[in-house]
Amino acid sequence: MEWNEQVSSDEEMRNWTLMDEELQELAEHPLNLNTATREQLEQLPFLSDQLIENILYYLYKYGAMLSINELWGVEGMDWRTRRYLQDFVYVGEVPADRKPDWRKIWTRNKQELLTRVGRSLNQKAGYAGYSAETLDKYPNRKYLGDAFYHNIRYRFSFANRLFFSFSAEKDAGEPFFRGANRKGYDSYAASFLLQDIGQLKTLVLGNYRANFGYGLVLNTGASMGLGTSVASFGRMGSGLTRFTSTAETGYLRGIGGTWQWNKRWNVSAFYSFRNLDALVDNSEIRSFKTDGMHRLQKDLEKKNTVSNHLVGSHLSYNGKYLEAGLTAVYNYYDKLLNPVEKLYNRFEPRGRQFLNVGLHYKWFLSHRWMWAGETAIDRQGAIATLNTIRYSPTVHTTWILINRYYDKRYHSLLSNAWGENSKTSNEAGICIGLETKILQSVNLSAYGDFFYFPWYRYQVDRRNTLGVSGNIQLSYSHPHSLGVLIRYGIKNKAKNHTLSDERKYVLPYIRQRVHAQVAYMPYPFLTSKTVAEFVRTSYGSNDKGNGYALGETLKLVSEDFPLQGSISGVWFRTDNYDSRVYLYEPGLLYTFSMNSLEGRGYRMAVNLRYDGGKRWMLQAKWGWTHYSDRNRISSGTEEIAGNNKADIQLQLRVKW
Repeated sequence: MEWNEQVSSDEEMRNWTLMDEELQELAEHPLNLNTATREQLEQLPFLSDQLIENILYYLYKYGAMLSINELWGVEGMDWRTRRYLQDFVYVGEVPADRKPDWRKIWTRNKQELLTRVGRSLNQKAGYAGYSAETLDKYPNRKYLGDAFYHNIRYRFSFANRLFFSFSAEKDAGEPFFRGANRKGYDSYAASFLLQDIGQLKTLVLGNYRANFGYGLVLNTGASMGLGTSVASFGRMGSGLTRFTSTAETGYLRGIGGTWQWNKRWNVSAFYSFRNLDALVDNSEIRSFKTDGMHRLQKDLEKKNTVSNHLVGSHLSYNGKYLEAGLTAVYNYYDKLLNPVEKLYNRFEPRGRQFLNVGLHYKWFLSHRWMWAGETAIDRQGAIATLNTIRYSPTVHTTWILINRYYDKRYHSLLSNAWGENSKTSNEAGICIGLETKILQSVNLSAYGDFFYFPWYRYQVDRRNTLGVSGNIQLSYSHPHSLGVLIRYGIKNKAKNHTLSDERKYVLPYIRQRVHAQVAYMPYPFLTSKTVAEFVRTSYGSNDKGNGYALGETLKLVSEDFPLQGSISGVWFRTDNYDSRVYLYEPGLLYTFSMNSLEGRGYRMAVNLRYDGGKRWMLQAKWGWTHYSDRNRISSGTEEIAGNNKADIQLQLRVKW
């Protein structure tokens, strides 16, 4: 099982999309394990805090590693974790003088230029020809640009101290060097990072991410749940980091820095100014637009309609047994935020100015016990708090207990904390989880989450609703040849539903999922992965739906041959949209390929990569989906006449 195949729910898929690109960049530019810091190792979600401590202790006690095989000497290291870790680290020499020689910045740097182009091979309704009279009456029937997707990315780094990146992107359907984009691309971005220069820990300019504490006040990145790793849950945010993605959301834009007062104390300050997409009516913000698409006239009418200023600070203490921090963020919009009031959004944030303050803490009671959490308050005095207790009786076993309470009146516009809701509001719950090794090569991971929503929610016309979410996973890993995984998940929570009598009820929406996969490596250059999935949904005892999928992926990779590739195929059958299945397939560099499959049919994908030495790489992917239960695919401007859809992507990277 690969590190980027951990998705077990719709919510985790959205978060993995955010995190996957960062992990892929780290895989392309791995860390020297002998010089890696705790903060760098904490970027890897599959490493527990205890295992990170054990790696650093091994290096402290025995000195620099000479081979990656020395990882077996680290207490608690198993084969699966070692396999994941090899994608992100290497064992290199420790320089005698770790201070960079800035005189060699133009001769010892690393640079990379990457470009990707892709398009659908089918004619979509948004690209069809329409008469001028039709477009005058229905201007949003036709896309403003062509069907090609294109981006370009440049990256410069020196001595792991200085980083600069630039990116430009055009989505399919957006104009290119014409119309609203006469300057070329729809989106441009740049990011600069300087780190570990004396007491200056971090200086960021341009686009950057900010994540402090547990995300109750500020987290512009991902929030990973227990489906990824029970043992690593509870890790604090990474502070100010560079943002190199082509995504048009999930970042701040401005300047920020972290200064180390002494060994224990750090202080951060940051400022951001952005123009945001939003639906504005009578100088009031009704809703924000976050998909980054500007393909239709109605999209352009929402583009850059709101200006946002944000200023914040963070003070942290890092002791031997106690870590703590105080975060304050002030948010200002040039227009009044005032969504159209409905019953479920009565307590949504409204106004121009917003202030949040949060205190986060982590206390190591012993090497077995840890208590951590964050408590935050907004300008109106509403409170949100998340607390967790972790107990590790052995290096291979971790128990975790998580309690959360997010007041229905609490809101932080850039929060992203763990929970069932997409917003850090109107929720309370308690969760218990376990991760352990029950045999030498068998791991068990399980959790149960019980939650409560005191107020109405979107598509839930009832107060005081309850829900439960659970997951249990068994995985077996045999060195170099075989990996087996079986996972069962269930979620039960209230949702509006209209029955056959045309009356709307609030019913328990139950979704169960069984996922099984076997990965086998018969030869060093060949890997086979077989996946089976079953989904069952219902509204109480009504409108039951089933979803099935069976897939196979073959990968050919050889260090002695420059061409590598994969071919994947999946058969799927679902009764309705609720019973859709999600399956991962290999994609291009810095892309996360998770397919949502609904209906009846099958899908194939071919991925080829050619490495021209260490200087350049060319990659191509072709995908094709056939439906046997329809003669039209999708709807609106994305509608395709027929029951087949195909797409192709090309990518070129040059390094020097």
